[in-house]
Amino acid sequence: MNEIFSIKDKVAIITGASGVLGGSLAKSFIEAGAKVVVLGRNQATLEARVKELADLGGDAFAVEANVMNIESLEAASKKIIEKYGKIDILLNIAGGNIPAATLSPEQSFFDMKIEGWNEVTNLNINGTVYPSYVFGKVMAEQGSGSIVNISSMAAYSAITRVAGYSAAKSAITNFTQWLASDVALKFGDKIRVNAVAPGFFIGDQNRAILLNPDGSLTDRSKKVIAKTPMARFGDVEELNGAVQFLCSDAASFITGALLPVDGGFSAFSGGIN
Repeated sequence: MNEIFSIKDKVAIITGASGVLGGSLAKSFIEAGAKVVVLGRNQATLEARVKELADLGGDAFAVEANVMNIESLEAASKKIIEKYGKIDILLNIAGGNIPAATLSPEQSFFDMKIEGWNEVTNLNINGTVYPSYVFGKVMAEQGSGSIVNISSMAAYSAITRVAGYSAAKSAITNFTQWLASDVALKFGDKIRVNAVAPGFFIGDQNRAILLNPDGSLTDRSKKVIAKTPMARFGDVEELNGAVQFLCSDAASFITGALLPVDGGFSAFSGGIN
């Protein structure tokens, strides 16, 4: 039974692999026996990540590319095919919110800087669509592959202060369903596209919003915890198993799905008594 969950010897591209979430997934995939391509914009940072993965005894390869530039991704694709001959998995991890697109508690939608909206929507939508377009084409040609995107709790219901991020992640959920349907209809049932929707995890991008300088919870954090039945934030490593499952043969009949990894946040009404 364990074999069905295996991703051993699969070639997995991880965008945003130099970040916290991408790095955790890269380590998890190496430990599971996958060959990991770490893809990002800073070669030195990528090489440092590859060294970490190699020290674990894994097969890792750094490829510098910009997820919002098709030509850059096509050049990366050629390098990967030259080295490994195939692409089995694409994890679209690059993305996230940005300070310029985050409203303060006192601001309204009409105080938002359009430049911030454009930047966060471009990063999260095109930063997923473009890699799917380039690397997904390889999967279509070889007749197999698995793409996993990152959605958000903000795609389920409105979360204050992050209009652009919320809209972009809602688009990712829809794009996941659309692409899953399109590739299955036109290229067969061996190509699958799914997404995970992380709940609240403390990382570099949201630390200042969720934690005070002394490490205590902000008012926003207290509201998050009150809406989470498990009454805690997630650990980034708790996403690894869900993603690996979606990439394995254990999920062979799952496509177009959105899997929440959220401690119950999306299921809970907020404790109405």
